[in-house]
Amino acid sequence: MSKKQLLKDKSKFIRCETLKIHKLAPETRVASSLSPIEIFVSLYYGDILNFNPKDPRDDSRDRFIISKGHGSISMYPLLADVGFFDKNELSNVCKNGSFLGGIPDPIIPGYETVNGSLGHGLGVGCGMAVALKTKQNKQNVVVLTGDGELNEGSNWEAIMFAPQHKLDNLTLIVDYNKVSMLDFSKNIINMSSLNDKFKAFNWKVYEIIDGHDVEEISTTLKEAIQDRDTKPKVVIVNTIKGKGVPFLETHSLSHILSVKSEDIDALIEEIQNAD
Repeated sequence: MSKKQLLKDKSKFIRCETLKIHKLAPETRVASSLSPIEIFVSLYYGDILNFNPKDPRDDSRDRFIISKGHGSISMYPLLADVGFFDKNELSNVCKNGSFLGGIPDPIIPGYETVNGSLGHGLGVGCGMAVALKTKQNKQNVVVLTGDGELNEGSNWEAIMFAPQHKLDNLTLIVDYNKVSMLDFSKNIINMSSLNDKFKAFNWKVYEIIDGHDVEEISTTLKEAIQDRDTKPKVVIVNTIKGKGVPFLETHSLSHILSVKSEDIDALIEEIQNAD
């Protein structure tokens, strides 16, 4: 099987498993969790991130911080699939006693940080990047934020800090799905000039036009993360919020909407049968 086909198959698998989790735990933020799936899959199955499921805190690991934690329930089946924890745990999401909650935290093997309060992941990532540089370690720090999350001023402190300290071991990925919590992002704070903003702050900018094309994503992410030319890097990934659930894909309130339990099996069948 080609690498491209593997990434496509894994994306389909993770999308279906995410919908199954949402059926079990309707309180999960499903639309936000569906948009970054191909990003996650490319990082973990595309030979981009260095990780060790048997020792999640292995010093040689790359650090991956998911700042939009509520929108990463799709990481649960992925982490189970690559061996961070038993797949049987997926049936316990949001249940009493389970370590898999509606908002992830570092008790989950494979998660680096607490992710409930938005706007902090990039700042923590800067700290990690500085520490690794100080120790002359070669590991990468990768941070995923949402575009709505960039409304948090703490992000822009980190965006100013990173180039000042030449953190070329730091890569920010923006899940640019263009829908915030209660409306389209453009109606709250318009980020249409996001590329120019990052260039003005002295970041090296990459853009992925189709945020669900695993070939484009894996190629671009690998190039950006490996680029060590004094500047921090940002990869702006144009995604679709609620990808795979048609009514969510165009809804201004998709962030807070749930999918009816009775509709999920049909959606999964449709995704499985798609090319």
